Amino acid sequence: MADRASLRVRFWRTSWWVKVLVIFAASRVITTVIMLAFANIQAANAWTGAKPDYFSFAAMWDSYWYYIVAVSGYPSTLPLGSDGHVSQNAWAFLPGFPAVLRIFLTVGVPYQVAGVIIAVAFSAGSALLLYRLLARVLPAGTALFAVVLFCTGATSPILQVGYAESMQMFFLFLALMLLQDRRYYLMISVIAAAALTRPTGLAFAVLLMFHAIHRFVTRHRDAFPTRQRVAVVVVGLSSAFLGAAWTLVAWIGTGSSSAYTDTELAWRTGWIGYQELVPFQPWFQGAQWWLNWLRIPNSWPWAVIGMILLIAVFTVALFTPAARRLGVDLRFWIAGYAVYLLAVFFPQTSTFRLLMPLAPALGAVAIPRSIVYRVSLVVLGIVGQVVWMYFCWWVNGYDWSPP
Repeated sequence: MADRASLRVRFWRTSWWVKVLVIFAASRVITTVIMLAFANIQAANAWTGAKPDYFSFAAMWDSYWYYIVAVSGYPSTLPLGSDGHVSQNAWAFLPGFPAVLRIFLTVGVPYQVAGVIIAVAFSAGSALLLYRLLARVLPAGTALFAVVLFCTGATSPILQVGYAESMQMFFLFLALMLLQDRRYYLMISVIAAAALTRPTGLAFAVLLMFHAIHRFVTRHRDAFPTRQRVAVVVVGLSSAFLGAAWTLVAWIGTGSSSAYTDTELAWRTGWIGYQELVPFQPWFQGAQWWLNWLRIPNSWPWAVIGMILLIAVFTVALFTPAARRLGVDLRFWIAGYAVYLLAVFFPQTSTFRLLMPLAPALGAVAIPRSIVYRVSLVVLGIVGQVVWMYFCWWVNGYDWSPP
């Protein structure tokens, strides 16, 4: 017992980065065990044979698209389905992750292994940055527990598979730290890196709009000099451009002005068929789809009511005492990214993964210090990993629930 107490004391006295990395490593052991258990019962599928090794199992789904981009680039002619609409193709995948992947491929590292190495490296960096980001506004213990939740959450297997989310979050957290420091111009290159990894630029533009309005309104108690006003506007406009840049690149590369949006729409046709993108409509369509799946009659009015309630609850949550302790800038990011998702994404099983950039909100969740509460959250997260792995990653025959 004394040895255990001594070990705990030594842990809490060690450097913050050591504690974060120990938490990260322990969480990866847990997730690896879960993934290996599912790999052991995985049948042959489009990506692997039966009972694949860990690296092959971690390179399924979109991981293969990143490999295609790394070795083949993007098609100059958009593929069409039997209905005449654009079908799924590489333009949906931004070039940041494939660019790093290609470096490993050129020195002979298999893409399955390289994808995991890249993801784990950026995930470890993300955990470190998340702690530093939250430790500026919360007690160190609370920030550390938020990292625990980040590393053990239901979708945390994404942190060690060949997906770009870990790279996105690394640059996201770094950009938010620069915003806290008001080092605005340095944000541009970091936002550019994030925007070339996962769709992020437009969400940052919304964040910076909120930030500029708040700073202007509160300028009587927090000076907002002209040079900073100009900097915020420049970075905000840069973010908006970076958010739209890939659409322009796809247009130039294919000759179709709607190449990128048409490609993204191809991923939702299996759910609702082909429909034009109307901002803020997809979530209402998704709510109706899920209610129809549950066989609830007269689903559209209930879908509208449900979405209005969801938006209201989310908005109220941003003004709770716990959320307010995050500070305005982190709450602006949470709101800005939520607005972006609400505007353009269709909610299906991939949405759980797309919510991961809201990770700074875990700081508010981590505030209560009850041992029962905290242990319960960690257990729920690990159980959630098993559930997510079963429904979203593991392939069991015909699969309608992609990660």
